[in-house]
Amino acid sequence: MKIYGLLGKNIGHSFSPAYFQQKWQTIGRNDCVYNLYPVADESQIPTFLKRKIDGFNVTIPYKKAIIPYLDELSAAARAVGAVNTVAVVNNRKIGYNTDVLGFEKSLLNCGFLPAKGLILGTGGAAAAVAYVLDKLGINFRYVSRQKADFCLNYGDINADILAEYPLIINTSPLGMWPNVETAPDLPYHLLNSAHLLFDLVYNPVDTLFLQKGKAQNCRTKGGLEMLHEQAEAAWAIWQGELANY
Repeated sequence: MKIYGLLGKNIGHSFSPAYFQQKWQTIGRNDCVYNLYPVADESQIPTFLKRKIDGFNVTIPYKKAIIPYLDELSAAARAVGAVNTVAVVNNRKIGYNTDVLGFEKSLLNCGFLPAKGLILGTGGAAAAVAYVLDKLGINFRYVSRQKADFCLNYGDINADILAEYPLIINTSPLGMWPNVETAPDLPYHLLNSAHLLFDLVYNPVDTLFLQKGKAQNCRTKGGLEMLHEQAEAAWAIWQGELANY
């Protein structure tokens, strides 16, 4: 039996187990299981890694924290500084970042690619988004609740900033189930049809962030397609069919 799973915190809402079980049923595989592995803090990661497992996904808040425990990183994972997929090959744990592939494919499918964007958040998912935007030649700035030299504060966001940066990508967990009443602290009344709001959160499919954008006639895109794309890439990696991410 092949054992896969998801490492993270507060992951009971994850769609991944159902997604992979459906995939395996479709392709006729009955030798695989996908489990959830919630860990309360980083100190529990070494204990988790002692278990028998053939590959696993990594989600908030361990995409960066997992790196010191791995034997090798793909080029993309090294460049991004975050890992969301790990393959175990001959007892060696190799880290990949399929968020890069998933986000790029989903963004390009929007059919609308602004020249400049704001990345809401500064975690591992934000790093993957920044990697893709840089690859596509889209200028961007980070936005954080904490003041820092390299990013804007939410209080800095005004009409001029929003006019200059029509692509707004939420990489934070704000709005994720069960905290569906939360959303990034933006002046939504200043948004309009020139903006594209992209939310990496996929549960719920229509987050408050996206609802607020739709109310201002913005284009919107949720994280479900990205989830599916990165999951397909993770499966390909576990099968030894994809090594570039």
